[in-house]
Amino acid sequence: MTPKFFACSLLSLAILTACSSVEDREIASGGFSYLKNEVGQQIKIPADIDTPDFNDSFKLPNLGPEAPRDFIGERLSILSPSLVLPLVTGSHVEEGSKSATVWFDKIDDSQALDTTIWNSLLAFLESQGIGVQKFDKEKQQLISDWMVIKEGEEDDSWYSWSKSERSVGQRFEFNLDLKPHGRIASLSVDLIDYKEKQTLQGPESTTPSDARRHEVDILNQVIDHYEREIRLATAQRIQKIRQGLPMELGFDEDGESAYMVNAEYEIAWPRLLLVLRKLGFDVKDYDQSTGLLFVKYNGTDAGWWSTLWSKDQYALDLKTEEYRIKVTDLGAKTSITLLDNENVAFPVNKMTDLFPTFARTMEADDLDI
Repeated sequence: MTPKFFACSLLSLAILTACSSVEDREIASGGFSYLKNEVGQQIKIPADIDTPDFNDSFKLPNLGPEAPRDFIGERLSILSPSLVLPLVTGSHVEEGSKSATVWFDKIDDSQALDTTIWNSLLAFLESQGIGVQKFDKEKQQLISDWMVIKEGEEDDSWYSWSKSERSVGQRFEFNLDLKPHGRIASLSVDLIDYKEKQTLQGPESTTPSDARRHEVDILNQVIDHYEREIRLATAQRIQKIRQGLPMELGFDEDGESAYMVNAEYEIAWPRLLLVLRKLGFDVKDYDQSTGLLFVKYNGTDAGWWSTLWSKDQYALDLKTEEYRIKVTDLGAKTSITLLDNENVAFPVNKMTDLFPTFARTMEADDLDI
């Protein structure tokens, strides 16, 4: 290919792309002369000839009473239907639903489900520079300010030949339906205002050709933002759990000797499970909601050769028996109380003797299990 031919090809592509409007990309290519065709007449069979067997496999169904009859030819969009994408863990859509709606299941008990959804939506709008015209938490409703999109502003690459003056303004209403038990909620989006101009000097249209497409598009952006927030929060939480947590001696709510971990309950709990495994405890059962663990101390797996010249740093002066551990949420801190199998708390001197090993393991970074 010669440079001259390549330049001509790029110029032709630029002209074709620039002349292709949004509407042109939504309609079928080619002519629409078929619209002028008249309905054919039924074949007339002479009386002295047997009527052939007709096959109705390709017969078009009759239009329903509410079917649109003017969406034909250039007014018929060939774009595929917009689909709501439930990317968030625990989210789903109802089969056959025509509305822009997504359902969320509660997977984080740290705060109410509706609060989590609204906080994510507000953060999304703020990140996009979109204002909020009205937000009523009691009615579970939010109305956005105008979202104005101007084509050609974001794509300024050298290969972007299309320069469009088209601008679209939209306002959406978000409604949240929280089930009475508070563990399932749906978020729906409705397009309430719309304005579009093909050119700066052209007329303004206030009727979208496909309102649902706009609703689904903005809902999918909200879902994507929600999913990214969850992934970021999960990564940050895992990082905190893997990092060492400071611990000191203290007393729990019942006045018993306890280990005070300088971390919130949601971080201290999984960190404690790692520490117990490292120290040679076998967790038989637990209930995170009540903070109670049933464990058995088996000792560490260090071989006799590794302990021949030095003492095992993870060994505890405990009998290989079953014990209980009580974990209590104290806000910014978490208390850990060791109990025997009869639910009696360890005395202060025993807790003090075991503290150095527990603290060293709890404070270790990147704990290797």
